[in-house]
Amino acid sequence: MTTNTINIYRNKALVNFEGKDFLGQIGVDSRIFQTLNGGGISVGVISQQAIENGISVLVDENDAEDSVKFLQKEFAKEIKEGHVSHIYSVDSLTVIGFVSDDYNKILSHLQCNKIFPLLLTQMASAGRVNIVVTANQTEIAKNIIETEIYGKPKTIHLALIGHGNVGGTLIEQILDSAHDILLRKRLELKIVAIANSRKIAFNQAGFGSDWRQKIKFSKIESNAGKLVEFAKEYQLENLIMVDNTASADFVKNYPFLVENGFDVVSSNKIFNTLPISQYREFRKLLEKNKKKYLYETNVGAGLPLIDTIKLLHLSGENITRIKGVFSGTLSYVFNHFSLRDDKFSVIIKEAMEKGFTEPDPREDLSGNDVARKLLILARELDLINEFQDIHIQNLVPQYLFELDKNEFISRLEELDSEYQNIKENQKQDHVLRYVGDLHGNLQEEKGELDVKLISVPANSALGQLKGSDSIFEIYTESYGENPIVIMGAGAGAQVTARGVFGDILRLSETK
Repeated sequence: MTTNTINIYRNKALVNFEGKDFLGQIGVDSRIFQTLNGGGISVGVISQQAIENGISVLVDENDAEDSVKFLQKEFAKEIKEGHVSHIYSVDSLTVIGFVSDDYNKILSHLQCNKIFPLLLTQMASAGRVNIVVTANQTEIAKNIIETEIYGKPKTIHLALIGHGNVGGTLIEQILDSAHDILLRKRLELKIVAIANSRKIAFNQAGFGSDWRQKIKFSKIESNAGKLVEFAKEYQLENLIMVDNTASADFVKNYPFLVENGFDVVSSNKIFNTLPISQYREFRKLLEKNKKKYLYETNVGAGLPLIDTIKLLHLSGENITRIKGVFSGTLSYVFNHFSLRDDKFSVIIKEAMEKGFTEPDPREDLSGNDVARKLLILARELDLINEFQDIHIQNLVPQYLFELDKNEFISRLEELDSEYQNIKENQKQDHVLRYVGDLHGNLQEEKGELDVKLISVPANSALGQLKGSDSIFEIYTESYGENPIVIMGAGAGAQVTARGVFGDILRLSETK
């Protein structure tokens, strides 16, 4: 890349001609120059527009109105005959000039940030490029060009939605690592927005260690529209929205944010389990807007599961079955219940105290979380299953689901006798595991999805699971009876936040 000064010329306007068979007529350019020069107006450039049958003339913004009048008078005959249909000006523009031997890369980065130059001229021999952008895109365009030409650190602007267990841990991880990442990867990570369901706080310069106080005292109502307005007001480039909520309402904002320049990273599983029509429509929207959506932590927290399945599937490998313990919470519960003499309710309360369960443990015990994860993997294989296709064994009887959370917790002991019976009636040297199982003919439109409690040999891969670890067995045509096994920490805020952080960094390096 050739280094050179970036020149910025503000307060410009384009006078546009549109008309049938207007281009290519001999003498048009000279008539434009002569007309405007005769009116004392300096012309920056005359260029064919990207639109069919159009010409653009660059002038100072103060001269735009007079330029249109002069040219309408000069080309009155062509207007009357229909050769020129419209002469008008576009004001509040900026010209950015720079030297580059790879301006296509710069244009690609501009387009990824929703910047589409109104005019581009280039001198091939000198590598000189001039682009015309709207005034409110000047700073973004300048920053992107400087990053490419001068090797300036790339600034990534992060909007973090949700600052609870996982979200708060992620914020601290980013703040702790930001300096090292700047030095090693030339990436400047700036957290410019932090929100929960009630309010949002903004900081153009990036939040620091006092972020909790800033969000506490913020009086701005949480709203995706306000986030977009903030990004546009301060002309922020390389925008990533990170969703660490479990909100079914917030995911409705994903399309709106993508259309307004945000890439998406999410630990929230809900969008990927919406009806297949919405799932596919969003993928089309991402492609149209040149945006990405990363969600590795949707299944397996920090384990590289989704990427592995994507890679196998895209390479043409025929995946025949995916089976495993998908929930770190239920892994902990049944790993301990199978080996200890404690009652089922005691183990659940222990998991709650360690922060492994949702505030209401029925969300884990219902099996719905495992079912969502299984559905996400099915859709990675291009299956069109819906949530209602999944056979789910709910671990809590219906009458206990009708209670409020606190009363349910106080009556946990009512589960003990049933699970003690299940445990005692297993075969010898067997243990209990709550598994998700995607099977059937996965080359058809739909697979079979089961979520249930099973008994497995204690010496099997599933049976040897420890602590709150998750395990996934991926069976393929090539590997036959020997599955690819991915196993590791499947729960915990630190692990999940680290996985989300990994998605942020992967996305940042491709922007």
